[in-house]
Amino acid sequence: MVMNAARMADKWFSPLPKTDRTTRLIEKITVEKSPEERIAAIKELGNSGNYGAVGSLMDCCQDPDPEIRDSAIMGLQNIRSGRAVGVLIDRLLDKNELPETRQHAAAALASIRSYRAMQELRTRYADEAEDRALRSFIGGELDRVQTLVNADSGPVPSSPHASHA
Repeated sequence: MVMNAARMADKWFSPLPKTDRTTRLIEKITVEKSPEERIAAIKELGNSGNYGAVGSLMDCCQDPDPEIRDSAIMGLQNIRSGRAVGVLIDRLLDKNELPETRQHAAAALASIRSYRAMQELRTRYADEAEDRALRSFIGGELDRVQTLVNADSGPVPSSPHASHA
């Protein structure tokens, strides 16, 4: 599946201006290039943290090449945009997807931590018909998120008006 760069330009949702570098990377993943070049560009986009790359990475999650899909999922995990939740759930639910890619989709959803993402992870974890290894992986991700949530909340500060006997 080759994506049209002009079509992708219309999908730029970031309020931040496009950078020439980001635009060049998006073009590299949307035009006919070798899989290696596309994967390198996808990884760089994911590592950039640029929300403007989310639409292009989401499109790559539908690519026929499993390495392209997996790289795009890991890029989305790095950016952690809630816009990607739907496509990540699709990859997680696709039982024909590579097990590693399904795990990466679960990790990306856990990193995003939106209500919908967490709800889907809990559903997959509770589904006894789901792959045992994937359920175990998701359980670890849910534990990791809970640890992060607990660390974020920290101890409740005492009131400055409380008496100290």
